[in-house]
Amino acid sequence: MTSEKNVQPLRSAQEIEDMRWALARFASARDVFMFNFGINTGLRVSDIVPLKVSDVKGRQHVIITEQKTGKSKRFLIPKATREAIEEYTRGMSNDDYLFPSRRGDSFISTTQAYRALQKAADALGRDDIGTHTMRKTFGYHHYKRNKDVATLQHIFNHSAPSITLKYIGITSDEIDATMEDFAL
Repeated sequence: MTSEKNVQPLRSAQEIEDMRWALARFASARDVFMFNFGINTGLRVSDIVPLKVSDVKGRQHVIITEQKTGKSKRFLIPKATREAIEEYTRGMSNDDYLFPSRRGDSFISTTQAYRALQKAADALGRDDIGTHTMRKTFGYHHYKRNKDVATLQHIFNHSAPSITLKYIGITSDEIDATMEDFAL
């Protein structure tokens, strides 16, 4: 990650499907599951990768201590994601990491998660994908569906609604919309 990227949410169902396809084709089932888990929970990648099967399997909520803030948080796992967890973890032990590294007995690093997403992004010809894409995609679609920035601000633990809207790319979308047909 040499230069700063303008990481964006995936704004359409087609972009999400394209990313799933590319991850399945060019990465692994583990990486597809990580992407789906990320876009459906809004958790940071640093909070996703160390999860164990026992943290999520058969549970309605995942309770984590956020790596960034050190705060304990409780997140609802959506029903469809709980079903995906059951399928993905079939045959895994409760002590297994959800996202095991192929090297050693640990979980993948955030850098490895980034590389998997990059491989898929490259296949799609995109240069605006990073690990925050998952969290931003969750936020973007949560906001579009519910129009409730206060709840999303709370989920993301942001200090102001403006920060949340900027983070998920709503601010730039709304500015673009006001400018599209502007002419004097």
